[in-house]
Amino acid sequence: MMDTTALLSSPLTRGPGSLPRQRQLIQRLKQAILAGQLPAGGKLPSSRALSEELDISRNTVLIAYEQLTAEGYVIADRQGTRVAPLSAAPAIAAKRAAPAPTAQPSLTSKRLTRIVSTRYAHDGSLPMTPGTPALTQFPINAWRRAQDRALQAAPATALGYGHPVGEPALREAIAQYLRVSRGVRCDASRIVITEGAQGALTLCVQLLTNPGDTAWLEDPGYRGAKSAFHGGDLDVMAMRVDADGIVIPESAWQERPPRLIQTTPSHQYPTGAVLSLPRRLGLIERARQAGAWIIEDDYDSEFRHQGEPIAAMQGLVEDAPVLYVGTFSKTMFPALRLGFVVLPEAIATQAMPSIIEMLRGGHRLEQLTMAAFIENGQFSRHLGRMRRLYRERQGALRDALAAHLGIEHEVLGGHSGLHLTVRLPEAYPDREIVEQARKIGMNPGALSSFAVAPLAEDNGLVIGYGNTGAERFPALVQRLRKVVLAARQAS
Repeated sequence: MMDTTALLSSPLTRGPGSLPRQRQLIQRLKQAILAGQLPAGGKLPSSRALSEELDISRNTVLIAYEQLTAEGYVIADRQGTRVAPLSAAPAIAAKRAAPAPTAQPSLTSKRLTRIVSTRYAHDGSLPMTPGTPALTQFPINAWRRAQDRALQAAPATALGYGHPVGEPALREAIAQYLRVSRGVRCDASRIVITEGAQGALTLCVQLLTNPGDTAWLEDPGYRGAKSAFHGGDLDVMAMRVDADGIVIPESAWQERPPRLIQTTPSHQYPTGAVLSLPRRLGLIERARQAGAWIIEDDYDSEFRHQGEPIAAMQGLVEDAPVLYVGTFSKTMFPALRLGFVVLPEAIATQAMPSIIEMLRGGHRLEQLTMAAFIENGQFSRHLGRMRRLYRERQGALRDALAAHLGIEHEVLGGHSGLHLTVRLPEAYPDREIVEQARKIGMNPGALSSFAVAPLAEDNGLVIGYGNTGAERFPALVQRLRKVVLAARQAS
């Protein structure tokens, strides 16, 4: 039997705050084995001898030996308990004796090198945060009641995975809502529930592309789409946006024809442009000719503050090559993490077996609650209240910018959504403004950070009003003016 004097020279700790002695013993023996203090093949003391040496119960030692045996540190047989041969133990011991830098596997994925962070760590509850709805105005009690009813009505099997493409009740509720409110041509069989809109974009990439395929992206545009495309190792081509939406040069169709085209036609993010009808029809026709698919991201179309909602591009023509993506993150609350994609009939028919293999059902109670929330009219009532609230807040922000910013600027964003974009002269660097604004409790976005290849016209601020009361904007804009002027002086 090996000499364990050094190992057993100090007793196990006792008293408040100490780990259970069983765990202490396991850790001590593991460390000694890995460090080479207990060499391979060496026999450990009997459980009785070790319990007497450490003044602990024999059961504690037996349980520790059983755990070490289960994890492969020791081998127990008729001759006793011996240290197992561990090929890594000498290297570990050498490392502890003489620390030296060791080579680690490198990140060789091209996808990771292309996904460059353009975000700042920030508190989304700060005023002026783009894309954050009025969470304090959410009807939490109505949601809780719907949740309770869903939980009571659901069988025990609802705690399982569920259907990979989503709960039938929610898919049916979404299909009915989209047909009426957005003019989308669909039925429940073509809807897949996803982990927010980001999950829907990622699914589109997985279904329709191979690495190296070309994808067209609005510029400036939604950063999540850029990440999804780069994550699929696609060749991303930025397409500029003007007052009528995405602009596609004729030469691009010949030189770099796309497999995917991402657009936010009803309220371009972040400029707020609405894709004109001629461009919508032209895009659909050219995509059809090129064998390309269009991803229509309809992220906040429910919040149109003037006139009727703009109908979805997907429903303009029969069998349009359009995948319609939606989310409840803006209409409900971001933590819900429920999005969806409406597949063209051809894709739904051919790819559904593969989709079912790729996905796993989940969030079943949330999905059932959302279905009930739509079906009992609470969703429509909530949207009506939020439209009125956001209309008021956008008007207050426009008034405050006109009265208090006092700097040459152009307001973009139309009369929809949860944000306005303020274009500024180059002399006022937007990223510096944003960095300083966050230090004093405001959280606008830098317009240039949304662009793949920023131009001079991409200098500005993306200002959210969804989470900010109308009465706060005069004071906030006055503070923002000071930050903007200071940024100019520092540049």
